[in-house]
Amino acid sequence: MSAAVLSDIKRELEEGRIVPYLGPGLLDLMPACPVPVSPEALVEKLVAKASVPHKIRKNLTAAAQFIENFKHRKTVTQLMSEAFQADVAPTALHRYLADLPELPLVVDVWYDNAMQTALAERDSWGQVQGVSQAEHFGNWVQYFQADGALVTEADAQHWSTVLYRPVGSVSPAKNYLVSDSDYVEVLTEIDIQTPIPAMVQRRRGGRHFLFLGCRFRNQLERTFARQIMKRSSDRHWAVLPGELTRNEARFLAEQNIQRLDMPLRDFVSAVTADRAAIRAAMA
Repeated sequence: MSAAVLSDIKRELEEGRIVPYLGPGLLDLMPACPVPVSPEALVEKLVAKASVPHKIRKNLTAAAQFIENFKHRKTVTQLMSEAFQADVAPTALHRYLADLPELPLVVDVWYDNAMQTALAERDSWGQVQGVSQAEHFGNWVQYFQADGALVTEADAQHWSTVLYRPVGSVSPAKNYLVSDSDYVEVLTEIDIQTPIPAMVQRRRGGRHFLFLGCRFRNQLERTFARQIMKRSSDRHWAVLPGELTRNEARFLAEQNIQRLDMPLRDFVSAVTADRAAIRAAMA
């Protein structure tokens, strides 16, 4: 990967023109991470504590739906909360993003609390979390200010930084989109953008997306990314090392996402080096 491309990305990040889009693979940067770092690891946690038919034991959304149908929704919420109850220390990338002078919007599509922990030192920020219709019928999202208090959409308008959690998060209120029915409800409306908050739609306008720790191997991953980045700029990046699936390659071409074929750890080291040195000097 050319130094010029990395330099462009760093500049755009510093100037607030990039929306970081964080996936579960970002936690691979952490040795011995205390929570699941992939859908595959998460479904193993769930089925270890609830009996699920063999044919869906490796399918996260189907397994969660089975548990919801036969053990009640509260069991799904309890198992998810147990899986993500441990605090996750922010990685160098989380801290780098939280230190950026301009950070209007961050998208995080996993359930841990690392990004919000990193943002704790930042002024004027809050979270918008997707919520399950099974638990919050008629509502698509909830708004939480920095201290975890539930607030209204009007209260959130002044935030300088919005952390958008479209699939929910363990903190502060244990909101999870994880079962088939959760996603069916959202996908029914997402093409017309109904589940995506207006403040997120405004902040993505004209900005580029940078995908980190994400894959696009299944329709769900691609649909969420496509709809969340809709009406943004026409140039984006994704750190995706290794072999791509045919669907991933097609998706990148369709969305004009430039692939950075390099290990995520190397990308993070290259992009965060200067700011990490500044943080160390101030410590």
